[in-house]
Amino acid sequence: MGLTRQYLRYEPAALFGLVASARAGVAFVALRGERGRYVAVPACEHVFVWDTRKGEKVLILKGLKQQVSCLCPSPDGLHLGVGYEDGAIRVFNLLSGESTITFNGHRAAVTALQYDHLGGRLVSGSKDTEVIVWDVINESGLYRLRGHKDVITQVLFLKEKNLLVTCAKDTLVKWWDLDTQHCFKTLVGHRAEVWGMALLSQEKRLITGSADSELRVWDLTYIQEVKDPDEPESKKSKGSSSPGAEEKTEEDETLELDEHPEERIVKCSKVGSIMREGRDRVVTLGTDRMGKFLACHGTDAILEVFSVLSEEEIQKKLEKKMKKARKKAKQNSEEEPERSVELSLQEEIQRVTSVKASSKIKSFDLILSPKGELKMVLLLQNNVIELYNLDLSAQVPQAVRVSRITIGGHRSDVRTLAFSSDNIAILSAAAESVKIWNRSTLQCIRTMECEYALCSLFVPGDRQVILGTKTGKLQLYDLASGSLIETLDAHDGAVWSIALSPDQHGFVTGGADKCVKFWEFELVKDESSVQKRLSMKHVRVLQLDEDVLCVRYSPNQQLLAVSLLDCTVKVFYVDTLKFFLSLYGHKLPVLCMDICYDGTLIATGSADRNVKIWGLDFGDCHRSLFAHDDSVMYLQFVPKSHLFFTAGKDNKIKQWDADKFEHIQTLEGHHQEVWCLALSPNGDYVVSASHDKSLRLWERTREPLILEEEREMQREAEYEESVAKEEQPVVAGERQGETGLAGKKTIETIKAAERIMEAIELYREETAKLKEHNAICKAAGKEVPFPVNPILRAYGNITPSAYVLEVFKKVKSSELEESLLVLPFSYVPDLLRLFNEYIQQGSDVELLCRALLFLLKIHFGQITSNQMLVTVIENLKKTTISRVSEARDVLGFNMAGLQFLKREIEAKEEVTFFADATERFEEKKRKRKKKEKMVLAML
Repeated sequence: MGLTRQYLRYEPAALFGLVASARAGVAFVALRGERGRYVAVPACEHVFVWDTRKGEKVLILKGLKQQVSCLCPSPDGLHLGVGYEDGAIRVFNLLSGESTITFNGHRAAVTALQYDHLGGRLVSGSKDTEVIVWDVINESGLYRLRGHKDVITQVLFLKEKNLLVTCAKDTLVKWWDLDTQHCFKTLVGHRAEVWGMALLSQEKRLITGSADSELRVWDLTYIQEVKDPDEPESKKSKGSSSPGAEEKTEEDETLELDEHPEERIVKCSKVGSIMREGRDRVVTLGTDRMGKFLACHGTDAILEVFSVLSEEEIQKKLEKKMKKARKKAKQNSEEEPERSVELSLQEEIQRVTSVKASSKIKSFDLILSPKGELKMVLLLQNNVIELYNLDLSAQVPQAVRVSRITIGGHRSDVRTLAFSSDNIAILSAAAESVKIWNRSTLQCIRTMECEYALCSLFVPGDRQVILGTKTGKLQLYDLASGSLIETLDAHDGAVWSIALSPDQHGFVTGGADKCVKFWEFELVKDESSVQKRLSMKHVRVLQLDEDVLCVRYSPNQQLLAVSLLDCTVKVFYVDTLKFFLSLYGHKLPVLCMDICYDGTLIATGSADRNVKIWGLDFGDCHRSLFAHDDSVMYLQFVPKSHLFFTAGKDNKIKQWDADKFEHIQTLEGHHQEVWCLALSPNGDYVVSASHDKSLRLWERTREPLILEEEREMQREAEYEESVAKEEQPVVAGERQGETGLAGKKTIETIKAAERIMEAIELYREETAKLKEHNAICKAAGKEVPFPVNPILRAYGNITPSAYVLEVFKKVKSSELEESLLVLPFSYVPDLLRLFNEYIQQGSDVELLCRALLFLLKIHFGQITSNQMLVTVIENLKKTTISRVSEARDVLGFNMAGLQFLKREIEAKEEVTFFADATERFEEKKRKRKKKEKMVLAML
């Protein structure tokens, strides 16, 4: 094999310039025992936890590749459930920042996540229209619920009943009975998508938000409820009603239920609507943890906050109204005013205030602080987090903005990047500001306001920067003072490109006014100051027939390449501005280009998705490469080499070899179009900016990159992806019903099944060898040494059956069912015999019973028709029943013990509470006496 050229690998070094992605919700999280101070927000594939008081990032929950699409903190505040674009769900521990559990079940982005009130179960809804309930403690999926026909928008567990409510874009709200796992009721009162819902008034009310300005309110009555005898009668039926009439209504009710069997569990009746101020659709609708406050917002910048009255407050209001009505009745000498007294919906759910944010809101979270303040965190669409406080004790509550996290990023997409000559500072400029970052610490050093920037450069010496803007201006900034020194009207249209001359005395700009202008740096004296300052002087102009999109100097400063809107690149002599070459061949305009360090090659990237490599001596096209799946937005050579990087609208950055015309490496990380990139002068760093608002830094490592290996890894990744997309395995005899298995086939489940198969094969071989060995020993009449399998020796000389159990225990709990589902039946008889052996020993009864019952369920026909397995199943039946009852007894005993301890602790606490109270009372008495004595002494 001949020598292969080695390249060095570029690895992702950092993600910065991002406060929060507007892809998922924001949530308050409890860290260090504090609630209402820390917020978790999505940041591309990671989750950032920000300290809103200091404006600092305190924790990064690292993701893999996919973007975060959903967040939900657990009720105990120790964990955070995170849903991703590919349908995966990971549960992070907020103390360690590690991901402890992964659930794979959805085939598309997770759009809704919710814990139950104890935090033991997690329900997820997805773009694949399915709802899955997961067991967080056992780390496994319970079941999948099918029924919706469009994206799930919200899922809610009920606290008291084992019920689930889901709503989706198919205009339906569905009620699920989780005991029987079926949908028993569907609300069809919406004309358009249901975007959000919330449960209020101790789950006796459901409020839904749709595509209009109406929030619909539904009253919920749970049919199994026994009426409380102390509950006051409803005001309307206050007349004298005979017992006979009561019996009749009961009979009517049972008849009604038989007519509407879906109302046997819960009855929903529409009470009315609350009108929002916003005219567009509801984006987010939610309550605080206590359910006292309700808030919602549309696609605008206004968050509307409502207060939900508790039952006591409603009772008080009713009494007040009654008094007024009685007074009125006395004046008008009427009787029985009670009939008409009733609270309207608007009085029960009152508008508190509207909060106007600085930009469009993406989502919010509410928390009621112990001081009685309502804290609201808003995640805005423009990379900002805002925190507001609402003082509820005020006569007219007004929201006050407490903090705003903005410094870590731009408000709009970064359109231009540049590196300083010492490789340390990075410039990024967007539509509203230009920022300077320190490459090693990733801190923002300077933020300066600017116009819409399109191109930029560091002035030699790195003390000033120049920006070219959309309005045709050149803006010169001084970095030390962070101020704008000078603005020049350079072009009549946008300044699309700027290039520094190799002799560093000036630069050239190209604009939409069909001109290329040459500039020189000069020092001028202001009237106001003694010292001279830097300025720019216009020297020459080159008039062309088309808009100029990109300009580049050759390293020897003899040639100037100009890309035009007519899809060609024209090359001119710099000194005489005479025409030298025309490079034509692209079907769409050339958006970017670069000339290599020795001036022999020019590479051009176009909107036609191709990159062409040309020779600069004759203008011949060496090779045309299909580079990206969308427009090539930026192209730059690595200094001192013929390697170059391209950035495309297909979210990828690619490295190429211009001599061998080979694709070397793809840098994947951005989730949306990549607008621009910049290479450091030493070639060790690449920084890129994207439409996902993030800036990413890539670092050249010392690790060699071998192309053959790279291609092999790419093929493997493609295969793994195709495996996950294959048809899911089907259980024989089962129809696609309302419920299904929670998991899905992934490469991990296939690998787990393969490991189980290998372990069983090893067990078969070893048992056969052992039989042979025993026969040899018998024939020889003495003990012959038995060779131990190296795998078993590695596990500490365990038996083959114990090795199978070890492999079984290592299968992730969430992947167990799916792994068994792809396991061929030929391995099942051995497994059943082994299970019998393990359960007799009493090891891992819970895990084995789960696997055993699942195997019996999916292979029922084959197992029951196999005569060989009858005795095995009989033995399993005996051992399993006895062992499970033992395990149940142990659990029962432990539960009783824990409850006893709880009662003991409560009793102790009560005693200490009373003792403390008496002590405090005595202390107060002593202080009062002391005061009195002092007063008397003074007198």
